[in-house]
Amino acid sequence: MITKELILRIFSAANILRWNDHIRPFDFFELDKQAHKIIIAYIVAKFEEEDGKPIDRMKLIEGGIFEFFQRVMLTDLKPEVFHELMSKKAKELNKWVIENLKDEIGALGGGIYERFNEYFSNPQYAKHEKRILNASHCLSTKWEFSIIYPWNEMLYGIEQTKREIDETIATYDDLSGIRKLIINKKYYGFLDLCGQLRFQQRWAQAFRIPKTTVLGHMLTVAIFSYLFSNEMGACKARVYNNFYSALFHDLPEILTKDIVSPVKSSISGLEDIIKQFEEKQIRERILPLIPESWHNEITYFTRDEFCDKIIENGEIKKVADAQEYNYEQYNAVDGTLNEICDKLCAYIEASMALEYGIKSDTLIKSKQGLYNRFSSKTKGGLNFKQLFDYFKEK
Repeated sequence: MITKELILRIFSAANILRWNDHIRPFDFFELDKQAHKIIIAYIVAKFEEEDGKPIDRMKLIEGGIFEFFQRVMLTDLKPEVFHELMSKKAKELNKWVIENLKDEIGALGGGIYERFNEYFSNPQYAKHEKRILNASHCLSTKWEFSIIYPWNEMLYGIEQTKREIDETIATYDDLSGIRKLIINKKYYGFLDLCGQLRFQQRWAQAFRIPKTTVLGHMLTVAIFSYLFSNEMGACKARVYNNFYSALFHDLPEILTKDIVSPVKSSISGLEDIIKQFEEKQIRERILPLIPESWHNEITYFTRDEFCDKIIENGEIKKVADAQEYNYEQYNAVDGTLNEICDKLCAYIEASMALEYGIKSDTLIKSKQGLYNRFSSKTKGGLNFKQLFDYFKEK
């Protein structure tokens, strides 16, 4: 089971500032950067698969999560210092990360710690997936830099930074996904829209610390979904679907913005109207930005996102419990698990703000309401009460 220490480490990325030695129109945080990176990696991997280059999807997902933990552990290093040290002392730094996360990641089931160790200690392990993640990291950095560059044109060294970013990305031009994202404005538009979710703060009606964004929230939900799916013994198709369904579960908010739950539930039938509008927006404004061959998968991830589903005879079918369809051929999604993860993350967000001393009626009532509704939930033999109780006031 996930320890409280690991949960706090995940959310600590929402406090890690990026580009904090540059003029910024708004604050950039590591949690959002990692979320954008993992979305870009999904896009690049899809293009690689279409070109007949096999991708180990589990290694790509785990690699994204493992590198997230690595970056959180080495947060005090500036990017250029980080890369310089990694080029000369990667083995020693990675060993330090592995040893310092042994208790937290070792508490997880399903052999995750062993794969975490292998990922950073064996250069040949997940070699292609690591390359995709590295390229995606660079492209996400370039996206951030394109925002701050106009504000910093007068700074000494800014042109060198720009040149180094461009030169690094050029080293990945053997990846078809990178070439297509750079050349094709339509595909880059999807990447850009996803990045814009970092502009939308969660809990817009309540002041909080840390101020998590929709983009960062999507990643925290996806990480929880992956870890729980692993503990449940989900087949590879379920793990893949659960992770990316969680990662994209708030994708419609690119176009609709965050509509708070009290508004959704205030009028009978309003939530259905919102859902229909979101589906229309995805169909008309998001799907045209990606290859048609991906449309069914993105639709599967985003429609009825909190319902358990399978694909049977080519059709999406809602089911009571995806656990009963734990076979690759059903391509199942545990939407109910993702809902628990979504609400657990919201509960933790409210709890952390309250622990920082922000006494808000909105946060207090929301936290209690989330606890009452979701702390007693079970799924696939997992009991989530312990996780909610980590943050329950004594």
